[in-house]
Amino acid sequence: MNKSIFLVGLVLLIYALFVVFQFSGHDLLAFNFRSLIFPAVALTYFICVKEKSVFFILFLIFYSLSELLALISDKLSYSVDYLLGNILYILAYLMLFIKICKSISLAHVLKNFKIHILVLTALNIYIVYVLQVIIGPHVELNHEYFVELVYNIVMLLLLSSSLLNYFYRDNKKSLYLFIGSLCIVFSEVISVAYLYVAEQDLLSFTAVSLALIAFYFFYQQSKLENEESINNNMLID
Repeated sequence: MNKSIFLVGLVLLIYALFVVFQFSGHDLLAFNFRSLIFPAVALTYFICVKEKSVFFILFLIFYSLSELLALISDKLSYSVDYLLGNILYILAYLMLFIKICKSISLAHVLKNFKIHILVLTALNIYIVYVLQVIIGPHVELNHEYFVELVYNIVMLLLLSSSLLNYFYRDNKKSLYLFIGSLCIVFSEVISVAYLYVAEQDLLSFTAVSLALIAFYFFYQQSKLENEESINNNMLID
């Protein structure tokens, strides 16, 4: 319990320092503290959660490595920093996507959620299109454009799978996973606005705050088991 309280306090301290420096004009310090927030969350998970999920561990590792990479970004070429950082984020979201898909019966979902899947597919295509329109004027039609495209697709697949998982499981664990995924997507969309539309402190603060909220729900769901669904026709592992 003491370890848990200490580590949570450490995360909140780093986040508070990020906020203070972000709004006081110390952008470099804010950037550095931001890069430490999520590795600190990962450390909290590794130490405090007994029953660990392999894919969730990989999600935290890849995400944390991408965040920590920012601390040495000035020592890397732009291409290496951009590609490596984004590939690590993509791998992180893929690990979480796989974790969610492993707990779903694909046959059951395809049979019972056809309309949901169609609506989600149409919505995802539209959101990806909008994001690419925003990004398009700022990147050339080369590897960067396609990295952004893959990034956005994987991110939205994560959100869609978490929503379908909630429909399928209908329990607290699946709800927390969905809320976490939703916050991550909102955080990423706001980050796009910050990077490509207007570099405003409020946007950076909101993006990081939403990501931290997402990790809170991810952390909470990691301590729960997949309880039996209240919907009796669901198939439970």
